[in-house]
Amino acid sequence: MSALRSDQRLAAQLRPLTLEPGIAPYASGSVLIGFGSTRVICAATIESKVPSWMKQQGVKGGWLTAEYSMLPYSTLDRKPRDIAKGRIDGRTVEIQRLIGRSLRAVLDLQKLGEHTLWIDCDVLQADGGTRTASITGAYLAARLAIQKLLDARKIAENPLVDSVAAVSVGLFKGEALLDLNYLEDKDAEVDANVVMTGRGQFVEVQSSGEESTFSHEQLETLLALAKSGLQELTALQAAFLQKHLPAPAI
Repeated sequence: MSALRSDQRLAAQLRPLTLEPGIAPYASGSVLIGFGSTRVICAATIESKVPSWMKQQGVKGGWLTAEYSMLPYSTLDRKPRDIAKGRIDGRTVEIQRLIGRSLRAVLDLQKLGEHTLWIDCDVLQADGGTRTASITGAYLAARLAIQKLLDARKIAENPLVDSVAAVSVGLFKGEALLDLNYLEDKDAEVDANVVMTGRGQFVEVQSSGEESTFSHEQLETLLALAKSGLQELTALQAAFLQKHLPAPAI
């Protein structure tokens, strides 16, 4: 049996997950999600219009787009706001595109009607896994927001065809670990972010060696570890929605 990690977890153990709904009252749906010390506000806002490019191209249905930011006090050293830098950095652009792709993978845009679902993920405290926490929480915020459309009879059926969650895995000192914290992530030989639907279909796998390489067998080990963690996250998402929605949720 391997030694406990720095935060007293086993190798295949998720950090404690916390979910607080309604953190942003003016949003259509919102959740404060915590993966251990990582905490992200995920909010979904519905607009009764679609981007102009959709109308220009004759595209029917709705749209979903995502924005991501790390608040200046979310890290040990103050992180300047993008507006202060005069540009959005490449990491931010990459993450918000990932969040958008992950949610659109389980969203039937035709059933959304002529609505735009804005997903905003703001990191309050970063201790590794901010993008995976954002995706996991964004799905819940989106589902809460969509319930308001259903209750108001603005759409006929739930456009979310499945759930989606994400988790990190990596090789740290030669051992495969689930849900890396910052200390593990920064020194990992290999790290990966895995996005999966509730039915077990992969949406995205981002994996890279950090001045290191990894074998096919190690990749399989990491994917299996991620899948086990994602199945647990999917169950926790379902329990949360069962508690906070009036009817059984996807």
